[in-house]
Amino acid sequence: MIYRIVHKTTYRYKAPVSIGNHTVYLTPRSLPKHRCLSHRLVITPSPATLSERTDCFGNREKFFSIQAPHTELIIEARSKVSVGESKLWPAQSPAWEDVAASMPFDLTAEGLEAYEFVFESPRIRPGKEFAAYAAESFTRRRPLAEALLDLTSRIHSDFRFDSKATTVRTAPEEVFRKRRGVCQDFAQFQIACLRSLNLPARYVSGYLRTFPPPGRPRLVGADASHAWVSAYCPGTGWLDVDATNNIVPSDGHVCLAWGRDYGDVSPVRGMILGGRDHTLEVGVDMEPLEGE
Repeated sequence: MIYRIVHKTTYRYKAPVSIGNHTVYLTPRSLPKHRCLSHRLVITPSPATLSERTDCFGNREKFFSIQAPHTELIIEARSKVSVGESKLWPAQSPAWEDVAASMPFDLTAEGLEAYEFVFESPRIRPGKEFAAYAAESFTRRRPLAEALLDLTSRIHSDFRFDSKATTVRTAPEEVFRKRRGVCQDFAQFQIACLRSLNLPARYVSGYLRTFPPPGRPRLVGADASHAWVSAYCPGTGWLDVDATNNIVPSDGHVCLAWGRDYGDVSPVRGMILGGRDHTLEVGVDMEPLEGE
């Protein structure tokens, strides 16, 4: 499947912004079955500087600075991505306790990379309450992959999608109390559960293709920024799960970036001088290209 993706972010300020410095994670990653064929970033007004680097997780990070007064900022990322079917899940996987116990001693390149995702991060703190919730799925000697799918299903059933219940700064502890939130909240809560059992888990930022109701045309901009979780399974690699939809991500998911939590890979962030209050509008159009 090949997708053309347009991700448009618009800030409108009540007073002029004199200087704005911004960082974006809007370049899709290239993976074995997931390739970024092209990418272009269009910024209005034109930035005075624009640079790019690869961060410590392998994500493409772009930084730009706007040094002329402005009351509106438009950031439009235009990408074309080829996505194959996701890899098959393992028919067998080690018991989750064995994975947790082995992580400090796994000196392979994959194990060392995964181990940093066991620990607390700025927005996710492991705790007893998360371990207790996860324990219903991670029973004694249960295979990791099986337990992970069960935890994903339980979060999907126990938590309600509510875009007004949380903000980007809501902590997993509050999400747990409310049992409401959005994809970002469910991902960070699931990561908290896994890390509380000393299992490596990372936050994945990307896109999800949506489908219109039967008989309705597809609406431009109706697709969504999304978030899900990857958990590490020795011998297999990273296993992706999407608790918001209770599915294993496949060719309808496009990966932008991954990190310890949302703060590492938020699509757009920055600092401005001036502006006072502002409004934010975000639209994503993820269009399959037939015949390519």
